[in-house]
Amino acid sequence: MRIISRVSLKNFWEAPKYFDSEQPLKALYDEAKHACWQSPQDIKAKYDNASFLANNRIIFNIHGNKNRLVVALKYEFGIVYVRFIGTHKQYDEIDASTTQEVEMNIKPIKTEQDHGNAMISIEKLWDAQPGTPQGDMLNVLVTLVDAYEQEHFFIDAPDPVEAIKFRMEQEGLSRSDLVPVLGQRSRVTEILGKKRKLSISMIRNLHKYLSIPLESLIADYELIK
Repeated sequence: MRIISRVSLKNFWEAPKYFDSEQPLKALYDEAKHACWQSPQDIKAKYDNASFLANNRIIFNIHGNKNRLVVALKYEFGIVYVRFIGTHKQYDEIDASTTQEVEMNIKPIKTEQDHGNAMISIEKLWDAQPGTPQGDMLNVLVTLVDAYEQEHFFIDAPDPVEAIKFRMEQEGLSRSDLVPVLGQRSRVTEILGKKRKLSISMIRNLHKYLSIPLESLIADYELIK
């Protein structure tokens, strides 16, 4: 999936009081980036606590439900659009299902102002359908924004253990559920306590059975056999 606007995520976790949301948001971002969601059912299958609103809005609970992330999905275009990230209290003050109507403006993206103008245009075109001129323009704009944000607002992979904990939280898994994936219970404890490195076989199992992106599992870890 193509994800915009990642700058919203970075700005949120870079605030000192929200620093503990960085790893969970990175984990979700990395999973979404490697996903191929075709319908709400694809998301519900992996995120038990996700909520679904009108206009293809999805709410994700982040970091033990301390924070809430609202995204808009265009399944047919493979686009995830970050609409809101904030605390539960801040979420209660917005209407997460609405789309703002603004002027359309499209041009090459070279500066932050160009980026802002492109996001305004995406707002205007969000309801466009595939195969229409407006749909084609939306697709082009998102490609341009995605390329700009990859360069200027790059998000690296989360800590591997935090990626595992995030997936456990989203699927409601306990440590005992990881025993078939990682081995004996003591090994699970060592991994989650960051006292043992992930082996290649563990990484394969976590990727295969929990669908955690390989990029997340190998980040900052020295692989051992």
